[in-house]
Amino acid sequence: MNHLRTFTAKFKPLTVKKLTQHNVAVRMVLQSRLCSTPGASEPFLNGSNSNYLEEMYYAWLANPKSVHKSWAMFFRNSNVSASSGSVLNSTSPLGSLPAPAHSQGRTQTSAKAEKLIEDHLAVQSLIRAYQIRGHHVAQLDPLGILDADLDSSIPFDLITTMDKLGYYGLHESDLDKVFRLPTTTFIGGNESAISLREIIKRLEDTYCRHIGLEFMFINDVEQCQWIRQKFETPEILQFTNKEKRRLLARLVRSTRFEDFLARKWSSEKRFGVEGCEVLIPALKTIIDVSIAMGVDNVIMGMPHRGRLNVLANVIRKDLEQIFCQFDPKLEASEEGSGDVKYHLGVYHERINRTTNKHITMSLMANPSHLEAVNPVVQGKTKAEQFYRGDATGKQVMSILLHGDAAFAGQGIVYETFHLSDLPSYTTHGTIHVVVNNQIGFTTDPRMARSSPYPTDVARVVNAPIFHVNGDDPEAVIYVCKVAAEWRSTYNKDVVIDLVCYRRRGHNEVDEPMFTQPLMYKQIQQQMPVLKKYADKLISEGVLTLQEYEEEVADYDKICEEAYTRAKDEKILQIKDWLDSPWPGFFTLSGEPKSMTCPPTGLSVEILQHIGNVASSVPEENFTIHRGLSRILMGRAEMVKNQIVDWALAEYMAFGSLLKEEIHVRLSGQDVERGTFSHRHHVLHDQDVDKKTCVPMNHLWQNQAPYTVCNSSLSEFGVLGFELGFAMASPNALVCWEAQFGDFHNTAQCILDQFMSSGQTKWVRNNGIVLLLPHGMEGMGPEHSSARPERFLQMSNEDSDAYPEYTEDFEVKQLFDCNWIVVNCSTPASYFHVLRRQILLPFRKPLIIFTPKSLLRHPEARSHFDEMTTGTTFQRIIPDNGLAAQNPNNVKRLIFCTGKVYYELAKERRNRKMEEEVAIIRVEQLSPFPFDLLKVEVDKYPDAELIWCQEEHKNMGYYDYVKPRFQTLLQDEQPIWYVGRDPAAAPATGNKNTHLTELQYILDTSFDLQAFEGMTF
Repeated sequence: MNHLRTFTAKFKPLTVKKLTQHNVAVRMVLQSRLCSTPGASEPFLNGSNSNYLEEMYYAWLANPKSVHKSWAMFFRNSNVSASSGSVLNSTSPLGSLPAPAHSQGRTQTSAKAEKLIEDHLAVQSLIRAYQIRGHHVAQLDPLGILDADLDSSIPFDLITTMDKLGYYGLHESDLDKVFRLPTTTFIGGNESAISLREIIKRLEDTYCRHIGLEFMFINDVEQCQWIRQKFETPEILQFTNKEKRRLLARLVRSTRFEDFLARKWSSEKRFGVEGCEVLIPALKTIIDVSIAMGVDNVIMGMPHRGRLNVLANVIRKDLEQIFCQFDPKLEASEEGSGDVKYHLGVYHERINRTTNKHITMSLMANPSHLEAVNPVVQGKTKAEQFYRGDATGKQVMSILLHGDAAFAGQGIVYETFHLSDLPSYTTHGTIHVVVNNQIGFTTDPRMARSSPYPTDVARVVNAPIFHVNGDDPEAVIYVCKVAAEWRSTYNKDVVIDLVCYRRRGHNEVDEPMFTQPLMYKQIQQQMPVLKKYADKLISEGVLTLQEYEEEVADYDKICEEAYTRAKDEKILQIKDWLDSPWPGFFTLSGEPKSMTCPPTGLSVEILQHIGNVASSVPEENFTIHRGLSRILMGRAEMVKNQIVDWALAEYMAFGSLLKEEIHVRLSGQDVERGTFSHRHHVLHDQDVDKKTCVPMNHLWQNQAPYTVCNSSLSEFGVLGFELGFAMASPNALVCWEAQFGDFHNTAQCILDQFMSSGQTKWVRNNGIVLLLPHGMEGMGPEHSSARPERFLQMSNEDSDAYPEYTEDFEVKQLFDCNWIVVNCSTPASYFHVLRRQILLPFRKPLIIFTPKSLLRHPEARSHFDEMTTGTTFQRIIPDNGLAAQNPNNVKRLIFCTGKVYYELAKERRNRKMEEEVAIIRVEQLSPFPFDLLKVEVDKYPDAELIWCQEEHKNMGYYDYVKPRFQTLLQDEQPIWYVGRDPAAAPATGNKNTHLTELQYILDTSFDLQAFEGMTF
C-alpha cells in the first residue's frame, strides 16, 4: 500500500504533466464519454480514471504479469521517469514546447495510454449496463409474444448489435482484445482478464437469457456483490443427474395432479396451476434449502390459483381429503359454514424427504380478497418467532405467493412490505413468489399497471427481484435456491417473478379467447413444460423414456387409489383444515374444556403493586419530562386513595396478566404514549437519545414480556398482522388500537373476511382485541364515530329469538357469538373485560369502543372495591340511586351505553329527577344481555322505556337494540328513540351545532311528555 501511495503522490502531478506535454498540455482535462453526463468533462486521473489507474498499478506491483502488457510497459516507463526526475524537473512551463523528438514520442505514448484507459473504462460501463438493464432484454416470456416489462424498447447501452459498440468508443476490431475485469464482476471466474467478445457473451448468458435480475438499486455494496457472484460466476447453473431427476419427478406430480383433476371433474372450478407447473418444484426447493439452513417451521399464504396443488404436493395434505370435496353429495359438518376448497388452510407436520428433518408447515386460510392474507401470515410468523426466541428468523420463515395483477394492484402489498424491517414487525425476510400469468382475469397487463414489472413495489425495501422464465425449470430452481440463501444470509425479503402463462381461463369454465385471442392461440400450441423437460433429460441420457413413463404411471396410481378412498368420505370435517391449532387448549374433539369463566378481580395487594410501578420510573439515572412527572404523581395519589382512571385500569389489567405469564402485545399508531397522551407505557429519557424505559416490564421477576409498539401509519396491514399474531397462541392478549375509531374502515377487509366470519368459515378461534376510540365530542365527522353499527350488524345473534336461560347462560352466549362488542363506561368495566378475554375457555374477537374525554373525566373513576377478588365484568350497570330504591315511582327508564351516560346523569341531577328517571348502562352490546335487561324492565313496571344515544338514528346502536328489546318485551311495549336524526355524516363539523344537538337529546330524554299520544 505504501508503494501505491508513493506512486499516486508522484504520478498525478508528474506523470500527467509528462503525458500531456506538447499539444496535449493545452487540454489538461479529457472529455469523458462514459462516466459523465453528455457535455461534462472530468480531469484525467481524477475520479473514476484515477481510481482505476491506482487499482491497475497496485495489481502490477503485486504481479507485473497480471495486467495487459501495454499497462506493464506504461507503468514501467512512468516509474523510471518519476524516480529519475531529471526530465520532469527540467520541463518547461505550461505552454512551452520541449525538443521536437521527445515531444512526438511522448504525445504518442500519451494518446495510447489515454485510449487504453478509456477502453477499459468503457468495458466497465458496459458491464455495469448489463448488470443494471440486462433484464430488459432477457428472454422471460415462455410464449415469446410479450415483453415481461411492458417496454418494447431495447436499452441503447446493451450490445444487441455490433454497431452499438460505437457508443462505448469500441469497434468490432476490439472484440478479441483482452481487458482486465473490475472487482465488481465475477464473469471472469478464475481469470482476471478476458477478451471483449467473451465479456459480452458471458454478460448475455448471465443477464439476458432466461433469468432477469434487478438488484443494482440496492444500496449495500456487499449485497450486490453477493448476488453478482451467485449469477455471474461461469457455469454456475449446473445440476447433477440426481437433482435433475428429482426436479422431473416434482414436475410430474405437479402436472399429473392437475391432469387428474381435469379428467375427473372437468366442469368444476379448481383454479389449477397449468402453465406454471414449475411452481411446485420451486416451492419445494425453497423449503429444502431453507430447512438445510436451520428452518423447521414454514408459514405460507397464497391466492386460490394452484392452491390445491400446493396442498397436495408441497404441504402433503392427504389426497382423499382434497378429492372428496369435489363430491356434490359430501355433507358439511355442523361446525360452521365452511368454505370453498380453494380457500381452506391446513397445518401439517412431516419429515422433509430431501433433508430427513422434521418440519412444520401451515398454509393460511384466506378469502378471495387477493393479497389480504399477506399481513396475517407475517403476524403469525412473527408470533412463532417470538414465542420460540427466534430473534433472527433462522427457525421460522414465511413464504408468500402472489398473482401478477394483484401484486401490482393491491395496496396491502405495499403496506406489508413496509412492515418488513420494523423492529416489532419484522419476520427477518420473506420469500415472495409471483405467479406471473401475464394477465389478470381478463385484463391485459398494459391496462393493469403503470410500472414496467408487477414486482416493482418490492424496490421500496431494497428487495432483490429475480425474474425467471417458467418454462426453464433449471433456471427456476437455481433462482429459488439463491433466494432461500439470500434470506438466510441477509434476513431480508426477496422476490421471485415466475413469468409463465395461464393455460385455461380465470377458472376452468371460463373462456379466455373472448378477450385474449392471440395469447390463447399461442397457448394452445405451447408444449407443456413437463414434456419439454422430460425430452431434454432423455436426450441428455439422464433417464430413459421408460423410466419417465413409470414415474408418470406411479403418480397416476397414487391419485387413483386416493380417489377410491375419497368415495368413503361422507362428511367434510372442517377441523381437519385448521391452519392454527392450539394443542392442549381445547379437548381432543376441539371443544372448550369447560363453559365457565372465573371471576376477573384481583387482590388489593396486586392492584397496589401494579399501581406503584405505573406511577414510578423503575430505572435509575433516568430523566423524564416534567409534565410526565406530574402525571406519575397524579397516578401515585390515585393509587394511594385506591382509585383508578382509564389508564391505570388498563395498566392493572395488562400487568396482572403478565404476572400470570400471559404475553401482552399492544400495537397501533402512537400507542406507546397514547393518541390522547394518557397511556405513557414507554418513557423517554430527556437527556439521552433513544434511551427508553417500559415500566410494565419491571413488574414481576418471572413475568411474561410486554410488547408495546408504535406501528407504521397503516390500518389494513397492521390489523391483519396483529390478527395473525393472535393466531399463534391462545395464551396472549393481543390488542390493536386505532388512532381514532373510524380509522378501522381502511381495514374493513380484515374485519369482514377474517374477524367476523373467520371461525365459522375456518373453525379458527382468535382472541384479538380492538380498541376503537369513539364519542361525539364536536371534533367533526372523521374523529367521532367508530361505526358501532357495522360491528353490531355483523353479529350473528338472532334478534327475534329470546334465548333460553341456563346456569352457564353468560358464557354460552359468548361461545355462540362470532365476536364480542362492548362499550365500557367505567375503568373497572374496561379492566374486567380485558381480563375476561383471557380467562374465558375459548377465544373470540373483542371490540371495545374506548373513550376520549372520559380518559380524564373526574367522574369516570373506579374504586379498588370494583376490581378486587370476586368481582367480575358487569354486562349492564343498573341504576343504584334513588330511582332503584323506589322503582314503582320511576316514570322513565333510560337505556344507554358509553359516554352519554355521564351527560345524562349530570342533566338528571341538574333537573332533580333522580327519583323519576332511572338510567341503565349497557356495557356489553353483543351478545345482547337479554337476561339482565329483562330483570331491569320488570323492576320498573310503570316506567316508559327509551333508548338514548348520541349517534345519529341510522348509526350507533338503535337499529340493533330495538328488535331485541321488542323480543324481550314481546312487542307489548315500545322503546322510544332519543338521539340525533338520521344523517349521512357521522357528526357535524360545527361546534355550536354539536352542542345544540346534544342539548336537544338531553331535553327530550327528561321531557316525560315527549312521547305522549304516540303509537308504535
